[in-house]
Amino acid sequence: MTASSTSVQTSSRASRLAAGSILVALVVLGLKAVAYLMTGSVALYSDALESVINVAAAVAALIALRVAARPADANHPYGHTKAEYFSAVAEGVLIVLAAAAIVREALPALLNPAELPALSGVAGLGVNLAAGVLNAVWASVLLRQGRALRSPALLADGRHIFSDVVTSVGVLLGVLAAHLTGQAWLDPLLAILVALNILWSGWRLVRESVGGLMDAAVDRETEEKIRLAMRLHGHGALEMHDLRTRHAGSVTFIEFHMVVPGDMTVQEAHSICDRLEDAIRAGTPQSSISIHVEPQEKAKHHGVLVL
Repeated sequence: MTASSTSVQTSSRASRLAAGSILVALVVLGLKAVAYLMTGSVALYSDALESVINVAAAVAALIALRVAARPADANHPYGHTKAEYFSAVAEGVLIVLAAAAIVREALPALLNPAELPALSGVAGLGVNLAAGVLNAVWASVLLRQGRALRSPALLADGRHIFSDVVTSVGVLLGVLAAHLTGQAWLDPLLAILVALNILWSGWRLVRESVGGLMDAAVDRETEEKIRLAMRLHGHGALEMHDLRTRHAGSVTFIEFHMVVPGDMTVQEAHSICDRLEDAIRAGTPQSSISIHVEPQEKAKHHGVLVL
């Protein structure tokens, strides 16, 4: 299977998962809205409002994945893979707006606590719990598949949904505590804490996405895989140095200099490059590799790999 066909299959799989996220987010939103209507809890309202963001984020992720799947063209010779990072940044902005809306609703209730509405038994909390369980299952799917497909958009969506799960658990415990103790102020206080948790989740998403947009290097584990492949399969070269890496969505860009003997033929040097590229891609799939071949007088040291 060629790298191109693998990339197409990966993009198609990621898009299907993003489409599934929209469906799951809509179902969860419906369940949480019903739970809020059954209880009248401000904290449950804030939890439902976060699910509105989940729907918007899932739509943004699907759009970004479809843009990222477009092949390279004259205006974008390195492809469109960085589009995935924009969906995560957009999600971060939406999270900030959701947090502000929650605080706006909860602060007056905290300053002037009203009598807690009667719970319709435990049915409302049960509905919200069901939504949380569905979110937890889907978040685990997105995180697992996002890592396998190396998709920033899916990982961002999965992490946000997992944060939503943590929020839902906290909200359920808080609403129960408010009704058991009769302390009405606990309900809006929980809503504000939810808003702070949402803000923290949004900050993490934006920070990681900006790192991708700023061409941050690969993680240490991935870099060590690349170095190991170079050491094991670089025989014939005198030296390799100036390794540079960066991520752009699911693609890893790798470049380095390779020093060869001055009398080595182009064919021989090319064979070493092919061997290195195959070895690196075996450990780091979906890599775009550039090797600059230099004569031996360009060597920084002799007889060693300088990375």
